[in-house]
Amino acid sequence: MTLHLYDSATRSLREFTPLTPGRVGMYVCGATVQGEPHVGHLRSAVAFDVLVRWLRRSGLDVTLVRNVTDIDDKILTKADEAGVPWWAWAFTHERLFTAAYEAIGIDAPTYEPRATGHVPDMVELMGRLVERGHAYVGDAGNVWFDVRSLPSYGSLTRQLLENLSVDDSGEGAADKRSPHDFALWKAPRDGEPATASWDTPYGRGRPGWHLECSAMARRYLGESFDIHGGGIDLRFPHHENEQAQSHAAGYGFAQHWLHNAWVTSGGEKMSKSLGNYLSVTAVLERTAPAVLRLALATVHYRSTVEFSDATLSEAATTWERLTGFVTRAAETVGEDAPDAVATVALPAEFAAAMDDDVNVAAAIAVVHEHARRGNGALAAGDGGLAGRSALLVRGMLDVLGLDPLAPLWRGAGGSGAVQDALGSLVTSVLAQRRAAREDKDWARADELRDVLTAAGVVVEDAAGGARWTIKGQ
Repeated sequence: MTLHLYDSATRSLREFTPLTPGRVGMYVCGATVQGEPHVGHLRSAVAFDVLVRWLRRSGLDVTLVRNVTDIDDKILTKADEAGVPWWAWAFTHERLFTAAYEAIGIDAPTYEPRATGHVPDMVELMGRLVERGHAYVGDAGNVWFDVRSLPSYGSLTRQLLENLSVDDSGEGAADKRSPHDFALWKAPRDGEPATASWDTPYGRGRPGWHLECSAMARRYLGESFDIHGGGIDLRFPHHENEQAQSHAAGYGFAQHWLHNAWVTSGGEKMSKSLGNYLSVTAVLERTAPAVLRLALATVHYRSTVEFSDATLSEAATTWERLTGFVTRAAETVGEDAPDAVATVALPAEFAAAMDDDVNVAAAIAVVHEHARRGNGALAAGDGGLAGRSALLVRGMLDVLGLDPLAPLWRGAGGSGAVQDALGSLVTSVLAQRRAAREDKDWARADELRDVLTAAGVVVEDAAGGARWTIKGQ
């Protein structure tokens, strides 16, 4: 089976065929770094990280571009309220996003361009649109896209112009010809710092949100590329306007549109504006990063994730079950090398699920089936089958970014000095417990186990001796 992906533009499942055989160009809308990241922001990052991993596992060379919008109205307003330079505010929160991505194992993109680093590309594109009659100059510093100049406007979201809501990026500016026209370039507002605007042939100003992505996508992926991804809330007006200005410039732009559903809390979309968001920092204070990733990664990208304590509890139980099997197998029959994990031929059922619009729900069912088979083999003393099952489970989980023995997830919570210190302490307590059991001092043995349990350490007695894990990891 070949890969099929749901194309939001045609609203159909289409066979995916790259423009250039063996190579994939992919653009994903990244963060607007106005504040700290919340769990909803990670939904898109995880969904497209899994897709990229599957494309690469399928033998394709993927160029992934994920942008950073580091200037907009909210960044300027919040920086001013905090009394710090806008660029410092943006960079501080960009680093928080990067830390959140790294914490849950999101692979770095090939390129991560900032909007402010690509103003010349935007001015060039804007000039092309003006020359071709698709954009016009309003008041000094304002340049607008004329939506009526493009007959296909509204095609991405299949809406007629007369039925479209009005884009608010121009805030009702009087120099627009139509309320539907959107800003390519915006004149500075009173009180904004001079560093937040640039000179252009049309006056001094700063970029409109939509122009940024079209310019950066062309810079790194060319006039036409394979996949454009982002959250479903970006379809209109952002993606509609991106496509419009790129098509108006004469570029093919994205050949395939993918949109992930959002995270909900209490049945409503998680967002800062609604006040129902959970910061990534706060969640990771009480949840293992791998558990958070698993909760987000094993729901189909077009399905909503209802985020709650129950969601995390279920994910933690699943993670314990999978890591438990992989760890026991490694202790019993040995651990496979990373190269073997990365190249093992995966079960046909798993591949079919991933090729079916990245159906991770069906794919994780295959993972569980092989884990059950491997646990049975361990119980029966069949080391060969147990080892083969463990390799397949690790290979499949690697596609999801969740191989338990990968450096990021290894052991009870990662590697490094903290993990080494924790391991030494737990090993010492277990040695004391073992000695107490040998002396038949059951009360002391139980007391030591209770100490570990209270600290979140799960002890499992087995024929080869006690082994331990951190609860929820």
